[in-house]
Amino acid sequence: MASVVFKDASRIYPGTTTPAVDKLNLTVNDGEFLVLVGPSGCGKSTSLRMLAGLEEIDTGAIYIGDRDVTNVAPKDRDIAMVFQSYALYPHMTVAENMGFALKIAGVAKEERDRRVLEAAKLLDLEPYLERKPKALSGGQRQRVAMGRAIVREPQVFLMDEPLSNLDAKLRVATRTQIAALQRRLGITTVYVTHDQVEAMTMGDRVAVLKDGLLQQVDTPRNLYDRPANAFVAGFIGSPAMNLLIAPVSGSKAKLGHLDIDVPSKAGDSVIVGIRPEGFAPASKGFEVQVEVVEELGADAFVYGKPTDSAVKFNNASDEGAQVIIRWDPKNPPKPGQTVTVSAKGESIHLFSAATGDRIS
Repeated sequence: MASVVFKDASRIYPGTTTPAVDKLNLTVNDGEFLVLVGPSGCGKSTSLRMLAGLEEIDTGAIYIGDRDVTNVAPKDRDIAMVFQSYALYPHMTVAENMGFALKIAGVAKEERDRRVLEAAKLLDLEPYLERKPKALSGGQRQRVAMGRAIVREPQVFLMDEPLSNLDAKLRVATRTQIAALQRRLGITTVYVTHDQVEAMTMGDRVAVLKDGLLQQVDTPRNLYDRPANAFVAGFIGSPAMNLLIAPVSGSKAKLGHLDIDVPSKAGDSVIVGIRPEGFAPASKGFEVQVEVVEELGADAFVYGKPTDSAVKFNNASDEGAQVIIRWDPKNPPKPGQTVTVSAKGESIHLFSAATGDRIS
């Protein structure tokens, strides 16, 4: 096992001027499960492919352990990759698929069989070893792809959105299995996903990327509680954090009749971030006209628009933006009603309207 270090690593695709990955500095500790997350086109899969050796590195370097692998061929990097498409050989059995890389590497048959059987036990695949991939469900194929990586006993696992082809219920079950398996094996793992719920539930740490730039890397809890900027705040959490541009008067930002203390350096307006659970019903405060109520049994979420026209959404291009408030599921309001809410100091996040960076 080994750590992974990206040192000012950049990738610029031919014919473009903007880097797909721009001076990435990131350390993955030995045995850590690190998740790369971000919207489509943010550079997360490119970063993974650079680590695998499937993409060239234009500037900077990548280390696995103490070894500089920047110019090392993929087969010599001692990594194993699990792809989104599983990439199983249809004419081979499960056992043959799992042991194929070992066969190519010249590992003796007895040793191959032992490793395949061990991995099959770990993944509950023993009954399926003689089956072909077409006779397996999506979840079983995904586990075979995992098994093929495990038998190689690599220093680093790389996983590129391995759950995206599974249905919602199976994804939830499989992500917990992968996280538990990684902790049992203790192999350094870099996992790519666009699903921030997956990132929050699986990773020891999560690295958030946007437009090829690393925005923040931290534990899931710290990302949620102390996002470094408005992008991370809006991306991490489900439902998303409410990000509202509020005018500043004196030392107060004003959301309707809700006054929020802001530092003197804040400027004429600030981005106020409040998570849905940060609001509470009040007699005076921020007024929202209810448009939709989502009742989910244990929770209810109210979606609506601010009644105060001075309050704008941070993403001005999103015409459908709504304020989201978590509500008592036993007593939700009706669409068309106006509700009044307040927010406590510790649930309010402030960001610069000019740069988007967090204001302490």
